[in-house]
Amino acid sequence: MSVLTRDEAQSRAELLDVHRYTIDLDLTTGDETFDSRTVIRFTARSDGDTFVEMKPVELRAVTLDGQSLDPGTLDQDRLPLKNLTAGEHELRVDATMRYSRTGEGMHRFTDPSDDATYVYTQLFMDDVQRVFAAFDQPDLKAAFELSVTAPEGWTVLANGVTEHLGDGRWRAAATPLISTYLVAVAAGPWHSVRTEHRGLPFGIHCRRSLAPHLDADAEEILDITRACYDRYHEKFEEPYPFDSYDQAFVPEFNAGAMENPGLVTFRDEFVYRSAVTDTERQTRAMVIAHEMAHMWFGDLVTLRWWDDIWLNESFAEYMGYQTLTEATRFTDTWVDFGVARKAWGYDADQRPSTHPVAPEAVDDTAAALLNFDGISYAKGASALRQLVAWMGEKDFLAGINIHFQRHRFGNATLADFIDSLAAATERDVHAWADTWLRTTGVDTLTPVLATAADGTRTLTVERTGSRPHRICVGVYDQDLADEGRLTLRERIDLDIPQAAPQTLGKRPALLVLNDGDLTYAKVRFDADSAETVRARLSGLPDPLTRAVVWNALRDAVRDGELPPAAYLETARAHLPHETDLALVQGVLAFTAVHVVDRYLRPEDRPAALATVSALCRDFIRRTEDGDNPGLRLIAVRHFIAAAAHPDTIAAWLAEGTVPGGPELDPELRWRIMSRLAVLGAVDEDRIAAELVRDPSASGQEGAARCRAALPDPEAKRTTWEAMFGGDELSNYLFTATAEGFWHPEQADLVSDYVPRYYQDAVAVAARRGPRIATVTGRQAFPAHAVDAENLALGRACLDHAEPVTALRRRLIDELDDLERALRVREAYDGGRTTTRARPVPNHDAGTGRRS
Repeated sequence: MSVLTRDEAQSRAELLDVHRYTIDLDLTTGDETFDSRTVIRFTARSDGDTFVEMKPVELRAVTLDGQSLDPGTLDQDRLPLKNLTAGEHELRVDATMRYSRTGEGMHRFTDPSDDATYVYTQLFMDDVQRVFAAFDQPDLKAAFELSVTAPEGWTVLANGVTEHLGDGRWRAAATPLISTYLVAVAAGPWHSVRTEHRGLPFGIHCRRSLAPHLDADAEEILDITRACYDRYHEKFEEPYPFDSYDQAFVPEFNAGAMENPGLVTFRDEFVYRSAVTDTERQTRAMVIAHEMAHMWFGDLVTLRWWDDIWLNESFAEYMGYQTLTEATRFTDTWVDFGVARKAWGYDADQRPSTHPVAPEAVDDTAAALLNFDGISYAKGASALRQLVAWMGEKDFLAGINIHFQRHRFGNATLADFIDSLAAATERDVHAWADTWLRTTGVDTLTPVLATAADGTRTLTVERTGSRPHRICVGVYDQDLADEGRLTLRERIDLDIPQAAPQTLGKRPALLVLNDGDLTYAKVRFDADSAETVRARLSGLPDPLTRAVVWNALRDAVRDGELPPAAYLETARAHLPHETDLALVQGVLAFTAVHVVDRYLRPEDRPAALATVSALCRDFIRRTEDGDNPGLRLIAVRHFIAAAAHPDTIAAWLAEGTVPGGPELDPELRWRIMSRLAVLGAVDEDRIAAELVRDPSASGQEGAARCRAALPDPEAKRTTWEAMFGGDELSNYLFTATAEGFWHPEQADLVSDYVPRYYQDAVAVAARRGPRIATVTGRQAFPAHAVDAENLALGRACLDHAEPVTALRRRLIDELDDLERALRVREAYDGGRTTTRARPVPNHDAGTGRRS
């Protein structure tokens, strides 16, 4: 399919003013296709030619101003509109469209639990063309009138309030001006919980099979929704701009959620059918807050072109975390952001594919799709948090409200946004934007201590990079009453670069740059602080400070400055004392995925797994009294994943419980089954029996993951053929199958598939579209094979095989991670360097060198 270029979009926006779409969808025509009839009313500002986009199975008829056009002129996804005259026009399109199985366009799903069918739209970027004909670009906003014919017993949800007219006919209230990619429909026998807040209809919806689980959490979800709604009305002068607020939890959704005005769609994994931690509930709440922020920033005011998508996502990301902290019981959300989301940004910003937060070279929609990454979300939100710290929240919000007032129901650019902020402050926001938003890479801040003439210590912060930073420096002393604890002496506000060295007084036990995590930068430690971190990290009183320190250690491992074994030793020493769930989960995840499986050599992996298992056993023992079920759940999950022998977890499965709890719910049972499959302790019959016990959609995914993990040549061959030989697997089943295929324990068994991957991945990505291409380049990538041969094969693929854009981007990133892992292994010979000799990278002014 062709892609829309920025130049084409600008030319069409100059020519056209689109007023209204009237769309009629018939969802009763079969399991594979649906009928789509569209009327577009628009004005041509001058005589000219243009085109309208659509991707039909069959284009039955097209008329322009009552005159028939030849459907045969459709070229890929473009139907030319020749010789338009200045003035009003009406375009009518009658087409058959195909349902999607990949979460793009109109996705269709049949629930294996009860055979109920659901459909929903995901029209982001250019997938509206899969559902109805459109002038598909974000700055051609219009009003949308939608009618739907659906099977009896279905409920139809849309951007506006829907009305059932009888005989399966539904009509949605017309929208205000919105972009084409924000139109939404969700239809099926939904289970719904409805209420009102401040006179506005609220609703939450899910599949019928998930009804008990939604009902159990309905008040929590609605309480979060109400709290965020009220807080945004305190922050924003512009009232909520749509006629209702529905939140639909839909199956096989590719993203976390989508900000369709009035009808936000979420992945239905957020309807928890098994036990979850409070951090996972916080994540769901953050996504609710994030998507609601988009109602103003993204929907009311929309980007003009896709180069500013970062602004939508960064703003919603920042507002989501900040508003959750202010308005709900989740008051430590920035800890989770620091240890999970921010690491995503740091990693993305150090790869060859990095780009500025606000990229200038987004020439077409294919290029734009690549920018949905840790930079647009996490780095951008970090930049906005630093901006708020620099200019003050009052001025920041004043600028935001100016922006909404100037551009309501319209489109805006980064320049418009910066102009709005500048109108609310005397600070040079334009210069700030140039240094923060138009540059790439991560700055590194390093403390350098010196002794003044009077014996006191002074601090100079060296900066690798070019951005200005406003940070807090945490100054900590050892607690005289408890040698394992640290006490905060003071926090010093510091602008980087400094005008002069900062006086500290007596030498502290620990200096933490960026305490409070208000900027986006890697930080290092001085020599004494490095030793304190090794000995007393868990003695820091604030979880956000501990998150900054753990991130610094993580960065040092990735940069080859801290042996992976030293990180593992630090985790073994200090994590058992941790109370913050986000920190425990983040450190264990980095340990398992990166340290154990990639940075340590294969011969060191069994001992590392034993260390992780011992660490998890400590948590399990510590939580026997039932005081911290979330911490216990995290420990149980990671103990399962680290099991090198099947006996213990197989006994848990047979007994249906972990001794002392928790009882095994479906999620834990499938975790155990998956690990037992890797270890060769279950077979196809056992997987089939478990699927009978849990025939849900999640159960189907669990079974696919287990079958792919079986250490059997025939199972691997069948799995490979399912992924790469056919197109039957849905997006979720493809992902689950890919997740199960590669395992370090099975490296010899799957070695022949590593070279095959690069040929077959290119073919399936080209055949099945961007979503499957992305999963192919990520979950299906042979990341376990940390060797030069895999790296060489990947580079050859990039050089000669011409992978589609989405796959190319993923391969670039995965190969860079692979090369980094090889560098770490080479630097430390698998972590066998003596860890006490160099526990944490440190920097001292006396030598000016790293020791």
